[in-house]
Amino acid sequence: MDGIRFGRASLLCTLLLWIALQVCSGEVTVTVAPKVEVLKDETAKLPCTYSVSPASSNTVVEWYIDEQPGTRKRVAFRSPGGEGKSDEATPLSGRVTIGEDFTLTILSVKPSDEFVFSCQVTAGPAGVNDAPTKLKVFFAPEKPDIKASNQAIYVGDTDSSEISICVAKNGHPQPRIIWFKDDQPLPEVKDMKEKTYMVSSVVKEASGLYTIKSSLNMQPTKADKDSVFQCTVEYSMPGDEIKQKKSDSITINLNYPSETATFELLNPDPVKEGDNVTMKCETDGNPQPEFEFTKDGKPIIGQGGLLMLKSVKRTDVGEYMCTAIDYDNIEADLSGKIALAVHYIDPVSVTPAEPQVVMFGGKVDWQCKTKASAQHTVHWKKGSEVLSQDGTLLIEGVSYDNAGEYMCVGAVPSVPGLTAQASVNLIVKGKPLIETPAVGVVEKEGDMVTLKCSAYGSPAPQFTWEPSGKESVSVEGNKVVSTVTLQATAEVMKNGATCKVSNEHGKDSKAILVSLQRAIDNSSNRADQHQGGSSVVVIAVVVCVLLLLLLVALIYFLNKKSKLPCGKKDKKEVASGEVNSDIVVEMKTDKANEEAGLLNKRPSTQQ
Repeated sequence: MDGIRFGRASLLCTLLLWIALQVCSGEVTVTVAPKVEVLKDETAKLPCTYSVSPASSNTVVEWYIDEQPGTRKRVAFRSPGGEGKSDEATPLSGRVTIGEDFTLTILSVKPSDEFVFSCQVTAGPAGVNDAPTKLKVFFAPEKPDIKASNQAIYVGDTDSSEISICVAKNGHPQPRIIWFKDDQPLPEVKDMKEKTYMVSSVVKEASGLYTIKSSLNMQPTKADKDSVFQCTVEYSMPGDEIKQKKSDSITINLNYPSETATFELLNPDPVKEGDNVTMKCETDGNPQPEFEFTKDGKPIIGQGGLLMLKSVKRTDVGEYMCTAIDYDNIEADLSGKIALAVHYIDPVSVTPAEPQVVMFGGKVDWQCKTKASAQHTVHWKKGSEVLSQDGTLLIEGVSYDNAGEYMCVGAVPSVPGLTAQASVNLIVKGKPLIETPAVGVVEKEGDMVTLKCSAYGSPAPQFTWEPSGKESVSVEGNKVVSTVTLQATAEVMKNGATCKVSNEHGKDSKAILVSLQRAIDNSSNRADQHQGGSSVVVIAVVVCVLLLLLLVALIYFLNKKSKLPCGKKDKKEVASGEVNSDIVVEMKTDKANEEAGLLNKRPSTQQ
């Protein structure tokens, strides 16, 4: 009986062992991406695939997050053929779904969603397995904001001073700030015992983004007064990409003592009377000290480092001095001097100064003088025409054209704009002179015609027209012009109209002809035809001469080649008239005989 019981027990143990071995030999394999990278506010997809051996029809896929080390919380699950569901009361509630392929989808990703996710597969007898995937969330920070310190920074301080502060807001993951001086990166130093170091702080905003702040501290030297400082925020983006954003550039306001001073004249050109003069005094320190100004040892008032003189005169010439005292460097000689020269030119003196009245054909002589602070020139002008460059203007044989205003101009070539001038007038008196008048033109006899008569003379001449008409008088420069409108009668067409002028010195007259318009046109056409005919004759003569020259050249060429039908003897016989017109002579020679005859031919002795 005991043997039977022992056999049954052994069989049951063997069966249980076989079942246990079958269970232990099952396998579940889970595959996920090691990490998934996504930008803030975008959609993240975490794929999960698995294999089960032996196959199981009762498989459940669950997604978990590691909220804290060693603590997991399920956020979604799904079984094959079943409906995917998300869990309530999780950081992802309302934004997470699980698809038919078991991919976990998270909408509007936040920086706080950056967990380690685990995809767990439970396959009944085959067992349970899971695999982790890391969700990385990225967001580019804003352009860094840099501000210079408001505190006074002194060169020579033994302690480092805060130079500038740089802030970069809203980045993820946490960015870092790099400082630059004159486009060169500064080593990141946190030891406050060093002369140059940085102090950084990080704030995690409610949004999960990071704001980083860094202050630059250093012991500047005088050379740093011109240095340019800048900060850069360096941050990570998906795909292991490192990017940067640069801040604006700043300079720092350093205080340092003065060592030297400069005093300079700001006027670009030589100073002349009437100019405004500006002199500037400054030192190589910061801030600038107070300045004192003197002229020839006497105090004068300036404005800060500027000394301004308005509309200077030659009496402003002298030695100007600027002096400054910097109490941070009391022993420094902070002074400068300017020897101010003011150029001038005296008013121009013209002799004689009053208007000159000269009779027609007479002469006039002017002298012009001036003085100046430098070498100068004197010249006479009428309008834009230069008449003399030695200060003397002599006009002989004065005509009416010489009447008018003359200008004597003095100038200092080395000082732009330094000039002086004076003017005189010439009045020419004499009997009237009429300019050659233009011919009047009418369409037909009896029409009204307008004639113009221009005359020089002083006093102004009086006009008389024969025959008379409607008259108007005007002045054009140095001449008087009378315009008359009258009828072109037969008498006027024959003899013209007479313009007579007179004044106290004499008189003059000229006849102004009147012609028909067609007569003038015909005359013009005949002139054109005559000119055209002359051109044709010239061309014909040239062609004939060229043809004659060509003929002579041809005869000469044929004679040289012996191609003409007669020699000198033949010419003589023809000339003597012994030619029988009834005889026809035919000459045939071969080339050899012809050449022999030419070689043996003797010169004729007959003349």
